Amino acid sequence: MDQDGKNRRTVLVSFSGIDGAGKSTQIEALAAHVAQDGLRVHVVRFWDDVARLKGIRETSGHKLFKGDKGVGSPSTPIHRRDKNVRSGPMTCVRLFLYLVDAVSTRLVVRRILRSGFDLVIFDRYTYDELANLNLRNPIVRAYVRLIMAFVPRPGVSYLLDPDPVQARARKPEYPLEFVRANREAYLKLAELVEGLTVIRAMPVHEVQAEVIAHAVRKLSYEAAEHPHRKWAVEGH
Repeated sequence: MDQDGKNRRTVLVSFSGIDGAGKSTQIEALAAHVAQDGLRVHVVRFWDDVARLKGIRETSGHKLFKGDKGVGSPSTPIHRRDKNVRSGPMTCVRLFLYLVDAVSTRLVVRRILRSGFDLVIFDRYTYDELANLNLRNPIVRAYVRLIMAFVPRPGVSYLLDPDPVQARARKPEYPLEFVRANREAYLKLAELVEGLTVIRAMPVHEVQAEVIAHAVRKLSYEAAEHPHRKWAVEGH
């Protein structure tokens, strides 16, 4: 393996889905599987490492709408008020924030492609923001296509699609009605932008097996087809 990283193929993989979908579990499993082969793996947390202007998000969610802070769990459920608040003004704020984050995403990916990692896994991606928009609106759909033409597409993008009731039980933060609507938005987004591999609801170990098998097939194919190319495309 090239030690200076100049000829290293950097593979980008992203995981998206509703809260409680099991993204962290699957990311850990895939990272561990790849690391066994001696490859360098790095995980990017979208909300921590990519999203910008966090002060505006905190103000809208906690101060304006009186939502709870933190992460919900079965033993300590919370009631968040952020992406489940729908209004004209909030949509305008989201359109602005998501554009800023698209620029940040492009910069982060550019830096990662020079990092020398073999596999970079995104815990959430641009898809997880766009799923918060009203995708029935033609103007919003045009905006979504514009954003997805601007941000780099990962080599593989997984959309975990669990049962909403089970997902909310694992991570009780939003009303079940919203969780169900959010799931439908993700599926509509997958139809709109293409390129998302949907993993349907099944036991955790079966999801893990399917994700790893699919990733190995996909990335092995990319390596054979493009032996000298970094495995990410700068916007297309």
